Amino acid sequence: MPDTPRFRIQQVETLSADWGLLKKTTFDYLRRDGSWQRQTRETYDRGNGATILLYDRDRRTVLLIRQFRLPTLGNGLDDGLLVETPAGLLDAAAPEARIKAEVEEETGYRLDNVQHLFDAFMSPGSVTELLHFFAGEYRADQRIADGGGLHEEGEDIELLELPFDEALAMARDGRLLDGKTIMLLQYAALYLLPR
Repeated sequence: MPDTPRFRIQQVETLSADWGLLKKTTFDYLRRDGSWQRQTRETYDRGNGATILLYDRDRRTVLLIRQFRLPTLGNGLDDGLLVETPAGLLDAAAPEARIKAEVEEETGYRLDNVQHLFDAFMSPGSVTELLHFFAGEYRADQRIADGGGLHEEGEDIELLELPFDEALAMARDGRLLDGKTIMLLQYAALYLLPR
């Protein structure tokens, strides 16, 4: 992270380098009033990712997944099972290639085409991840495997096919708590599956 006219890095400490990289950075920030202020922030870098909304335009259905997410325990989900769109880290892959592979691993569907919609930082106050958002139409004949995720990565994923209107209702009434999924459903309501 290079210095710019608005900030100067003073110190960077690595706090953890396990599944991701947790750093503590001390820096001086030039405020709008012209004064410099010393600040300290922790940032978590686990790489960038991609997510996708799978939808069937004719039947007005979507494919979502349910999987265990440890950080949700005790903060909204008693069982840690989160309903969400398929997603994964890019590692060294291009976003489109990675999301197609994730769809196959998690749902068992092999997609021909996906459409890039937009990119967004999901939690820029502390996480460096830039998420690439996609949409893709699916058909029953594209299911080539059971899905369920990769056992060696601890994944145990359940596939859910829902009417689009029910998925939207889940977002409205709080049964669906995943931000990326809510964003993709709202995008679909506006542009992909409008009434």
